[in-house]
Amino acid sequence: MSNQAKTYAKFGAAVVVILLLLGYLAYTGVQDSKSYYVTISELHKMGDGAYTKRLRVAGNVRPGSIRRTGAHVQFVLMEQDQLLNVDYTGTEAPPDTFKDDSQALADGSFGRDGVFHAKALQAKCASKYAPQQQPGTPAGAPTKTAPPGDAAKSMT
Repeated sequence: MSNQAKTYAKFGAAVVVILLLLGYLAYTGVQDSKSYYVTISELHKMGDGAYTKRLRVAGNVRPGSIRRTGAHVQFVLMEQDQLLNVDYTGTEAPPDTFKDDSQALADGSFGRDGVFHAKALQAKCASKYAPQQQPGTPAGAPTKTAPPGDAAKSMT
């Protein structure tokens, strides 16, 4: 075999090793970032499969259940008549919208201790951003606001 052929063989082997390594890294990266969205009732029905998967669970924060210690938070999620204890130990403090009765989404894993161990937490409070209802307006009906000059005219 000539020197040029040996060089091509070494180069080809190096390319194959690099491509295999990149493929492995891509596969493990996708597996690590993949999470399944389940409801609390579905989580309780999963059996042993719940302990091996990364999961996302949503529900409403039970009033009076939030216990904070720095960035560490323990609380209870509710979904209809189902309850789920959550232990959040993420790197960031919970968002400002994380309060009693707010909707929360916990991302983490379900432990054999019956507690959901969250590494990420999202919260929203839809009522905070909804327009205020005017007296006598049924819920869901569009609200009407008068231009600023019209209110002064009707008072005179």
